Amino acid sequence: MSDANVRAERSGPAYGLTVPLTGLPLHAHRDLIASLPDLGYTDVWSAEAGGTDAFTPLALAAAWAPTLRLGTAIVPAFTRGAATIAQSAASLADAAPGRVAIGIGSSSDIIVQRWNGIAFERPYERVRDVVRFLRVALTGQKITQAYETFTVDSFRLLQVPEIQPQLLIAALRPGMLRLAGREADGAILNLLSAEDVRTVAPYVHEGGDGKEIVARLFVVPSTNAGVASAVARTIITGYLTVRVYRAFHEWLGRTELLNPMWRAWEAGDRRAALAAIPDEVVDGLIIHGTPEQCREHVARYVAAGVTTPMIALIPVPGEAPDAARDHIRALAPR
Repeated sequence: MSDANVRAERSGPAYGLTVPLTGLPLHAHRDLIASLPDLGYTDVWSAEAGGTDAFTPLALAAAWAPTLRLGTAIVPAFTRGAATIAQSAASLADAAPGRVAIGIGSSSDIIVQRWNGIAFERPYERVRDVVRFLRVALTGQKITQAYETFTVDSFRLLQVPEIQPQLLIAALRPGMLRLAGREADGAILNLLSAEDVRTVAPYVHEGGDGKEIVARLFVVPSTNAGVASAVARTIITGYLTVRVYRAFHEWLGRTELLNPMWRAWEAGDRRAALAAIPDEVVDGLIIHGTPEQCREHVARYVAAGVTTPMIALIPVPGEAPDAARDHIRALAPR
């Protein structure tokens, strides 16, 4: 059964959750993940930055919930060799036939260069080359080729998945967005408003109809406006002081709104940087409020062109560890 057929058999639109949850041990996710299909969740998506790797949580989910689609959002193109990415992607696709989407992205200079000691050079070309390599490698063909950013000599995948996984590209600005539409099955978006989707999605669709638009949506499940705002501002500064995300939001037209935050951050005044983020930016980029308000906000992303909303639940300070399970139930699609 193809992945497209798996999606077609769902009773409603895709609705994903980012795993693992912050603060919950990986082994303790079993009952939670097993419960997701009955709640209306169709997908689980992993991330890879400073926590778990991208593949292990999904391998567990493949066994714990055999109907969920499994997606990486994302595997960095720099931090593994291309052949190793192919092996990991093939293994997951072999464990969950027709239910796997492999998201590849450049990641950031912080993760690639500062944390892993790898030069963050020519990210567009590196992502493009890895995706081109995977398209061929995952079919089991022998590859000897000099790509622009790496060379492969006589590699052949020995365990070929029965069904090829989808390949998606994490994209922010036009070049990578067009690449996602042209050479992948769609794009993975991150930290943007619902209205921003209307700016971003057309670049992906230049590559043809039927492209998937996945978006990680940060949700702070709190009706306490002060708490939600404080958590949201921490997320925003954590991302938008990274070079690639700053450039993204400058391109989206937020330079004037965010310049005070950037100036304070560069001066070393973290408190002033948090305070300088306008409320309209907080409310646009981070979903918060009652469960009904959060679901309505998610729906605005879907209306703007997101085909797969992916909830990233952000812990609220002071809540009990089990609160996340209640929030996941409350945020489930109705």
